[in-house]
Amino acid sequence: MNKIQEIYKTLYEVYGPQGWWPFVGSDGGGYHPSDYAFPRDENEVFEVCLGSILTQNTTFTSVVKSLHNLNDMKCLNHEAIKNMPLDELKIAIKPSGYHNQKANYILEFIGFFENLKGKIPSRDELLHVRGVGEETADSMLLFAYNQPQFKVDAYTKRLLAHLGIVAENAKYKEIKELMEHELKNIIKDKAELVIVYQEFHALIVNHAKQFYSKKPYGRGCFLEDKYSQKSAK
Repeated sequence: MNKIQEIYKTLYEVYGPQGWWPFVGSDGGGYHPSDYAFPRDENEVFEVCLGSILTQNTTFTSVVKSLHNLNDMKCLNHEAIKNMPLDELKIAIKPSGYHNQKANYILEFIGFFENLKGKIPSRDELLHVRGVGEETADSMLLFAYNQPQFKVDAYTKRLLAHLGIVAENAKYKEIKELMEHELKNIIKDKAELVIVYQEFHALIVNHAKQFYSKKPYGRGCFLEDKYSQKSAK
């Protein structure tokens, strides 16, 4: 078992299944630990994509507020948002910040989403949509389309850098390739790999909220003694 998989195993043993993505618009939505049937329909696929755009440069707590606003307006789907007055859309998503910019990104994505006609997009296709960067594309692919693309966020980088596994200035692509390489070496089944990627990302977020939200990052992190490559030197 390699170090990346050991970290995953430890986090899973401590926190258990996380049930990401936490849906707002679904009947009985929210978190769904150990239920990997999500997303179950087109609206849930779109909700993940929408949330992935909204979460840029903000917290997911803020995103949930925006999604609830849209849900309360019965507009948590691509057709309704497309037909909303632009000012109403901007007000609804204001809790997520950058609402003028994100409103335009969302409308542009809706055109792309509808042209897919249910097809799973490639990562390259997503990266050519205005407002969709690497993290957003991987979030959409992993949580909306159940594709084995590991999502790297600031918490992932902070954790791995603190443990000395990656450099402080490591790029997104470098961290993504490391995580995927180490996990693919152990897990060959695509469906299982998707589950591990989903859980691992959510576990890192859960853990990092406690130990990597405030400087100095990593204070009290229980992974440090077991897995830090800094202390091993």
